[in-house]
Amino acid sequence: MKEIKLIKNRSDIGAGTRGSDMGVDAIEIAAINKHSNYFDSYEFEDVITENESIYNKKNNSFAKRIDSVFNQCKRLSNHVKVNLQEGKFPIVLSGDHSSALGTISGVKAAYPTQRVGVVWIDAHGDLHSPYTSPSGNIHGMPLSAAIADDNLDCQINDVDRETAELWERMKNIGLPGQKVLPEDIVFFGVRDTEEPEDKQMEKHGIKNYMVAEVRYRGLELCVKEALEKLSNCDVIYISFDVDAMDCDMISYGTGTPVAKGFDQYEIISIINNLLASNKVACVEFVEVNPLLDLKGNKMAETAFEVLQGVTKAVEKL
Repeated sequence: MKEIKLIKNRSDIGAGTRGSDMGVDAIEIAAINKHSNYFDSYEFEDVITENESIYNKKNNSFAKRIDSVFNQCKRLSNHVKVNLQEGKFPIVLSGDHSSALGTISGVKAAYPTQRVGVVWIDAHGDLHSPYTSPSGNIHGMPLSAAIADDNLDCQINDVDRETAELWERMKNIGLPGQKVLPEDIVFFGVRDTEEPEDKQMEKHGIKNYMVAEVRYRGLELCVKEALEKLSNCDVIYISFDVDAMDCDMISYGTGTPVAKGFDQYEIISIINNLLASNKVACVEFVEVNPLLDLKGNKMAETAFEVLQGVTKAVEKL
């Protein structure tokens, strides 16, 4: 049985909208309201945050608050690495999705000679770089840093030297160089991308199992294919952004909601089928934003439902 360690990373400085820093607490409140002792059942660690950096007047417009996001990812990377080296199974609860770079870097640092695969369950591709991003929000960039590809063919931004240097440091968190080969990424549910991301997906042959395909062809078959694609990987990291779920059916309590997504039962089934491979080393939950929730605490309640379902599967490993 795997020993689970919860890593709570209440940081939202990589997002364009404030509030996902409260996502972890919203999930805990959901557990309390369900009379669940989930959060008393596992050891946890809190990652120090720099959320006050949102007040900084000085800004790198094409990679907002990059100095603080870099620090945050570095800290998270270290938490993940140490727990993996101690034989624990980290379940990371984060604010915005820029955290994924820290988690991926931590997984790679723990297994430096092994090949890391990524299953990205999200409405968005998050393959931008400071050179291509239309918003400058770093939660749209973690995979670009992880594969160390700035997509300069699609450059639209003239990035200053300080930002470029910090971005290079982002790419070298945990240990120097590329963390993941682009062909070792599989998307589930990505349905809101910009042209530079589409070109990256096409260039690198990143497979995207869209919601309609998963429902038409069958969830188990699609996950089996995904695992076959990642068969050369030694370890797998799963990143679950709650906006992979259908905002109309579930909730708008996330920074960038998109319609026509999965339901929570499909998410649980996707993750648990991946866990059955025995290759998954870490799972991360991101982007619950209770400030944007029009249905009380519905998004966090649904995320907690997924968390419980996934944790049960991890405990059986």
